[in-house]
Amino acid sequence: MAPVKVIGAAFGRSGTESLRFALDILGYNTHHMKCFFTDSNLDCNGFYDAYEHRDEADWDKLLLDYDAVTDFSAASFYYDLYKKYPDAKVILTVRSADSWYNSVKNTIFRTVQELPKHEEGSKQFDILRLCKTVCLDGKLFNPETFLNEDDIKQTYRDHIEDVKKKIPENQLLVVELGEGWERICKFLGKDVPDVPYPKSNSTVEFIDYFLNGNRPLNIVPSLTEP
Repeated sequence: MAPVKVIGAAFGRSGTESLRFALDILGYNTHHMKCFFTDSNLDCNGFYDAYEHRDEADWDKLLLDYDAVTDFSAASFYYDLYKKYPDAKVILTVRSADSWYNSVKNTIFRTVQELPKHEEGSKQFDILRLCKTVCLDGKLFNPETFLNEDDIKQTYRDHIEDVKKKIPENQLLVVELGEGWERICKFLGKDVPDVPYPKSNSTVEFIDYFLNGNRPLNIVPSLTEP
């Protein structure tokens, strides 16, 4: 389905899953970190290799079935993707650094500390290796670095400024978390859908999904296995 038409450049816990569902409603097929658990065709090791060797990444192959991307697996590569797909529109969802840090601390960081270990060579091991690498360049999964709150918040702010600096104004839309459909649809040249803008992956939902095993679609059955 590539080339990619929409790049979500925001770090995870900035409304990236809500944006994913919104883009899908608008007719795109959107990649998100959770897709590594649900799409057997996705090569998470290919994404890991792309991080290690950016100039060699085959994005048409890695994102074969997708024409939009969000979450850390997009944010970590947003400029690589923009250079590969220079006609793509870039959407940056933002929130305060304080609220973002607290959200990450109460979801991703907590989950990583409580998840069981997985055997090397398993799909779960490979996915977690990728996450540990691309999420804030490894800082998020390392308590010593992540709990340096001021530094992590500055990393978040620096990323926002980096996107604003590198992406041309006519191809970038900065959206406040919870803003809704209007400006996104205008930016993408789409009609506003007759449904509410999605709200997904709250802190409670995240913990239910990854730690409590409450997954209606049984998407990640092994994450809570001993």
